[in-house]
Amino acid sequence: MKQTRKKHSPEFKAKVALAAIEGLKTTAELAAQYQLHPVQIHQWKKALLDGAAAVFQTGQKASKDKQAEALTDQLYRQIGQLTVERDFLSRKLGK
Repeated sequence: MKQTRKKHSPEFKAKVALAAIEGLKTTAELAAQYQLHPVQIHQWKKALLDGAAAVFQTGQKASKDKQAEALTDQLYRQIGQLTVERDFLSRKLGK
C-alpha cells in the first residue's frame, strides 16, 4: 500500500512546534499524540525558533515593502497613462 504525504496547515505546525518548545511532553510523546515523526517535530520547532525574531521587528521591513509597493503602483499608473496617450496620438496621426 502506497503512503501519501500529509499536508499540514501552518496552524497545526505552529501548535505542534509550540508544544515542543513548552517541553511539557517529550518529542516522542508529541510524535505519538499528533501521529508525526519526531524529526518533523524538531524541524518545525527549529523553524519556529529561527523565524520568531521576525515577529518582533520594528516594522522597518514592512515600511520598506509599503514604499516599494507604492512606487510600483505609481509607475504602473504612469505606464498606463503613457500607453493611452501613445495609442490616442497614433490614431489621430493615422498610423
